[in-house]
Amino acid sequence: MVAATLDEGRIVSRQEERRVIFASSLGTVFEWYDFYLYATLAPFFANLFFPPGNATAALLSAFVAYAAGFLVRPFGALVFGRLGDLVGRKYTFLITILCMGGSTFAVGLLPTFSAVGWLAPSLMLILRLIQGLALGGEYGGAATYVAEHAPRNGRGYATSWIQTTATLGFFLSLGIIALCRTQMDAKTFADWGWRVPFLVSLILLIFSVYIRLKLNESPLFQKMKEEGKGSKSPLTDSFLRYPNNRYVLLALLGATAGQGVVWYTGQFYALFFLTITLKLDYLNAYALVGLSLLIGTPMFIFFGWLSDRIGRLRIILAGCLVAAITYIPLFQALTHYVNPDLEAFQTKNKITMTVDQSTCALHIFVGPWSTFSECDRAKDALTKAGLSFEEIAGPPGSKPIIAIGDRKVEGFDAKDGLPKLNAVLKDAGYSPTADPKKVNWFMAEVILVIFLVYVTMVYGPIAAFLVELFPTKIRYTSMSLPYHIGNGWFGGMLPLLIIAISAWKGDIYAGFWYPIIVALMTVVIGFFFLRDTKDVDIAK
Repeated sequence: MVAATLDEGRIVSRQEERRVIFASSLGTVFEWYDFYLYATLAPFFANLFFPPGNATAALLSAFVAYAAGFLVRPFGALVFGRLGDLVGRKYTFLITILCMGGSTFAVGLLPTFSAVGWLAPSLMLILRLIQGLALGGEYGGAATYVAEHAPRNGRGYATSWIQTTATLGFFLSLGIIALCRTQMDAKTFADWGWRVPFLVSLILLIFSVYIRLKLNESPLFQKMKEEGKGSKSPLTDSFLRYPNNRYVLLALLGATAGQGVVWYTGQFYALFFLTITLKLDYLNAYALVGLSLLIGTPMFIFFGWLSDRIGRLRIILAGCLVAAITYIPLFQALTHYVNPDLEAFQTKNKITMTVDQSTCALHIFVGPWSTFSECDRAKDALTKAGLSFEEIAGPPGSKPIIAIGDRKVEGFDAKDGLPKLNAVLKDAGYSPTADPKKVNWFMAEVILVIFLVYVTMVYGPIAAFLVELFPTKIRYTSMSLPYHIGNGWFGGMLPLLIIAISAWKGDIYAGFWYPIIVALMTVVIGFFFLRDTKDVDIAK
């Protein structure tokens, strides 16, 4: 029997376990690399795949396509989770890696908006949806597969290697994009160079598939099938039968939702905040975030190992709590250390916008159906400049009047509004870029590493926790859905919501209340309604 128990409660030999961890992690690194190429280039794609004329609207449109890949991940979890519980773990995540790799390669062949108009973002959206569906099946399969090969007292450590893959995939995407941008001039990269990281993924796909083809099926799944104990209806058993449906809901609200927002705030939005809000050039921003990833990645393994000793849940909830308490002061400190000129300008110049507030709207899902008032365009422009402002109610029908100290911009039409604002900002001493000579590199890096520590606390133990929460016959399906709703919906919507809320409220830090509230919700629900799982026997 493949599942015969070896020494120290092992299901397979140490050599086999290491091979499983390596092969599963390598393939998952590649899938995350695919997925986050778009995330990293989203601000750049705003100019390639969406109509010109409103920079913030184009950026929000790019983030809508970015978020779409996350929104469909739970559906991928349902499709591939069911397949994994019926057919097997190995063959299911072979299918997911082929879907992901093919879609990523196809992105490198897409025409741009200038060539085919709205067909370009439509094709981009379709490929993002395929990527999201594939990723919805990948993570649950890899985590389940590794956990079902690991000894009882080492599941946190074993599955924590899978947890490093998202960060390593992000790091790999940053590295290859940075290499392309440093080896090409800006025009070459904009013309065709941006396609290279996507086309290169074909090589990674072939290698990853070759490695995974050499794997055997999970021993626990094989044993279950031999004994005829598998589920004939994984979806029904997972979501319509008590108590499993209760655990699915609690896993979402009491673990993965908070984990998702902490992860995407500290690992991804930190990069966007550096480049979009603080105006740091992309190479220095990539270097800062890349170094923080290198420093922080071993902490995934540490917290996975620690969870085998003290439990998974307390580490996850502690990470959510400390992140919620410190996010706003830490991002304010990041502004201070990265762009002190922006902070000084904001302090010196009181900025107000007087407007008929009924003409202002919160824009989240932006597309060809969207219309923008002068108020919306004015708010977008100020927020994109990294500036907070006070909104004052004006008389009905009044156009926005932006006051920057004693200077004013009256009205904000699509043609002249932005040039007038830029002229006034320049006259007031505003700098459109961060001065690298004034960046406190050490302190900026310290803050980014702190963000990564939060990420590793919530993410390192989560795979083992979810695997242990559900029985073998429905494990793939049951763990995948709450994970991908937590990460795909709560986490994937985060960049879009932070930018939209910040523009709407006129405060570059207002959007951070979204991850703070979600993280605190997870702390409360997880503390009162969930139990730790580290001593659970998963061979059932």
